[in-house]
This record gives sequence, structure tokens and C-alpha cells, in this order.
Amino acid sequence: MTRGAERDTDRGTVLGTGRGAVLGTGRGAVRGTGRGAVRATGRGAVRATAAVAAAALLAGCGLSTEPSGTKIEAAPGSAATRSPAAPSPAASPSPAASVSPAAKGGTVGAAGSACPLPVPVTFDTAADWEPKKVKPITDPDLAALKDLVEQGTVTMACEIDAKPAGNIGFLNVWADDAKDTTPRAVLESFVADDDSPAKAVYRDVRVGEGGAFEATEVTYLVTSALLDEQKKVRALAVMTPRGPLVLELGGMDTEEHEAMLPAYELAKATLAVTAD
Repeated sequence: MTRGAERDTDRGTVLGTGRGAVLGTGRGAVRGTGRGAVRATGRGAVRATAAVAAAALLAGCGLSTEPSGTKIEAAPGSAATRSPAAPSPAASPSPAASVSPAAKGGTVGAAGSACPLPVPVTFDTAADWEPKKVKPITDPDLAALKDLVEQGTVTMACEIDAKPAGNIGFLNVWADDAKDTTPRAVLESFVADDDSPAKAVYRDVRVGEGGAFEATEVTYLVTSALLDEQKKVRALAVMTPRGPLVLELGGMDTEEHEAMLPAYELAKATLAVTAD
């Protein structure tokens, strides 16, 4: 299981069914769902060989799951259909060229939505992406797994799965109730707590409807032990009346990451504060 409801690939090494299971296709034979099913590198300590045991534990730990045996259908050209020998595009932490937001599929954040958030914010999700609430781990027997849903100062509240739309990755939503912090400080802590982060590039931006939020965004690289290459990660932090919110986009590799950018841009563009 990885630290990132998706470090979705190597840092998670198991993908496709539940938060455990094995998908033996594409460039990575085993890939992670949720924040992965096992943490394969760095702070990972749990290896892919523990995938079955991890899946059994997670079935009762309150994290979102899918029925065992679910088949994953990947879109042509996605990571799951590329040849194992096909190289991924060279990873770079620099921002990509301007990307148009994806078509809207739904909205999360409000009470009654697929992912009610602990901070008063809503945003739109891309068509066919599947949001799932991530419940806190409260079982004392599973206390060691809390590390999988905590990074830096924030805790995962929601994971939005790209697989139904044909990509391998997640848009993860993190939150905290601290009010004496800044978006930059939150992101610096978040990046430092990732596995072997490199070449972080920070920038101040305005996001949301009408530029409602002052935000900090970071693009950085992590090394995929599974694919033996670097891949890009993006994260955006904003302050809300109840504390910080972080949107994080990973992906199995940099090519998958870039393919999912329209969904990330949609979330950024539609962030809105709700009644506190």
C-alpha cells in the first residue's frame, strides 16, 4: 500500500481490485489503487508480496474498496495497454503548457455528495472519474496503516479514481484543521513527507471561481521503483475557513499524469467556498 491513495503504482504496487489485488498488464505488472495496496518503496516497508494480506486488512479498515475480481478496462494508449518496453516521456518538474479543463461529471465536497469534505469547499470532478470517501482508520489493530492516509500535516479525505475514464491514477483530496499555517508551508511539509521527492517547483496562483482562492502549487518528481524512472506529481494547497485543503495528482507514470491534467484543472477552476 502506498502513501498516496495512488502513488498508484510503485508506491502502491497493487492495483485494480479493492485496494489490494494484482493487475498484470502494461508497464508495471502490479500497480496501486487507493493510496496503493502496499507501499513498495521509501517509507513503504510493505512489499508487493504482502498484497493479498494488505487487501484482506483493508477490506475492514474503512477505506474505499471495490469487489475482488473486478476487471479493469483501460483505454487504448493508456499505461495499462502500452508495451512493457515502451519508455515513458522524460519527467520534468516544470509546469506543463496550458491545459483546458475536462468536462464536468459531478461535484464533491458538500454534505450528501460522494465525498463530503471536512472543510467548506466544493469542486467539480471530471466525467467518468469515480469519487470515494476515505474514512479515518480508527481500529487499533490497523493503527500502522494510518501512515497511508496521512502525509505532511494533512489527512486524506477523498480519492477520485481515473480508471473508469481510462487512466491509471487518482486525484487525492487532503485536509487539516490548522488555521495558523499557509498554503506554501502545507505543501513544503507534504512534499518532504513523500518518497524521495526531487526538483520541487513552487508557484503562487489564484484558483477557483473568479480567482477566489490564493493558492500555492508545486510540481515535483518522485522515483518509481516499479518502473525504475522518475515521474511527475502535482499538488495545490488553499486555505479555507476551517483549515488547508490539498489537491494532489499523481499517476502511474508521467504520461498518465499528463493525460489526467484536464481533470486536475477542472477541480482547480471550480473550487468554491460553501457556507461554513
